[in-house]
Amino acid sequence: MKQLDRRGPPDDMFPMPRLLPRSLRRAASCVAPLLGLIGCSATPPPAPATVPGPVPPQAIARKPAPKDAIDPAHPVMLGIDVLESGGFAAIRGKSIGLLTHPAGVNMRGVSTIEVLRHAPGVRLVALFSAEHGLRGEFLKGVNSPEHVDGQTGLMVHSLYNGTGTKPTRAQLKGIDAMVIDLQDIGVRSYTFVSAMKMCMEGCFENGVEVVVLDRPNPLGGLKVDGPPLDPRLVSYVGEFRVPYVHGLTIGEFARMAKGAPDILKIPDRAREEGRLTVVAMRGWRRSMRWPDTGLGWVPTSQLIPDFSAVEGYAMTGLGTQLGGFRSGIGTAYPFRGLSYHGIRFDALERDLKSLEIPGVGFRRVSVPDPKTGKPELGLYVEITDWDLWRPTELGLHLITLACKYDPRTFASATKSEVSLFQKCLGSTAFYNDVAARGARVDVGAYVRDWQAKAQIFQQQSRMYWIYN
Repeated sequence: MKQLDRRGPPDDMFPMPRLLPRSLRRAASCVAPLLGLIGCSATPPPAPATVPGPVPPQAIARKPAPKDAIDPAHPVMLGIDVLESGGFAAIRGKSIGLLTHPAGVNMRGVSTIEVLRHAPGVRLVALFSAEHGLRGEFLKGVNSPEHVDGQTGLMVHSLYNGTGTKPTRAQLKGIDAMVIDLQDIGVRSYTFVSAMKMCMEGCFENGVEVVVLDRPNPLGGLKVDGPPLDPRLVSYVGEFRVPYVHGLTIGEFARMAKGAPDILKIPDRAREEGRLTVVAMRGWRRSMRWPDTGLGWVPTSQLIPDFSAVEGYAMTGLGTQLGGFRSGIGTAYPFRGLSYHGIRFDALERDLKSLEIPGVGFRRVSVPDPKTGKPELGLYVEITDWDLWRPTELGLHLITLACKYDPRTFASATKSEVSLFQKCLGSTAFYNDVAARGARVDVGAYVRDWQAKAQIFQQQSRMYWIYN
């Protein structure tokens, strides 16, 4: 493997060798312990943008773009664009499977499924789906059965049945390489990185090459925040022991899974001999947030329709999982709107503003109820200073505030609800503390501790970075 130039990636492709160099194995063993820590305004915010879906098949350009061409309107070329611009060299002459979803599109919005169906010298033989299904047709947690895709006639093998599954030997029969093109949102509990990891496990066990088409982390590569994941809480909503907001791309996660021991749940020899190629983006930098990329957002799931919801998921996802806080205002502003049934609106507003969370503000929003037409009031969470913003801090305060409003917040939850909450949160210590002491928990002490650990994680995870 070529030495990475920290000024930028030297090549489009980042193939991993069949056996890691001794120096990299030593570095991986050193990093392994760390990876285990690892205004009140009546004016509503802008309505969420209307997001177009993937471009239909007939809109596909049959000729690949010139190798180094970047559309001025698109400063970032995605992994699928780089693959195409290189004449599909990494998969030419191979029968491939594809793990993807609706947000798996190129920089012009064309579905990766259609790009690869028409790729010269490439035979797409099977499709694979993660949570929410191949076409985004399933709600969270809903099993997605195997079926024949109506648009392509290809078999869709589901890698989600309420939790993640590895592709089986039978599902991989006749496949030379598995291409993975999944858009993540930069938060540990979002399951697409877990789907990639488990797909790698099944492929490596069965001698199938893995090709990951890289995509931006929408929150950028510099924001790292929140609880690291306890070892006993590793699950499908946290397969990597990283901070809640991790700052990595899905391609960098793939390199970590291949390079570091004890991440992939397969024999070490299968991991070392597994063949991985990450097709890096062109033009992406760690300082870029999604709006900086020039790319259109395609919903990654029903409640992540736009970038605003991506930011909101990191802020309020944990805090609205248990207790009386509700995400969204009616059906608008998912993860950005907040309300609490039974608490007077002015009291809720006062309590939230009194938290004085750096980089976060609240404004009143009124949305018509879709059934009655009556106004629904809520508070829209604003990011007032990106540099000061610690994404998970608000969610932790929402948990303790919910305990103030209802001391039985945890006692009234079912065992499965509590278990899922613990796995998403990732911190046994914080859970035990808040379950016992409720609103008296010192959230600030946890935030400071986790910030220090996040900085260490970020430094030691640099060995897997592709971009500066």
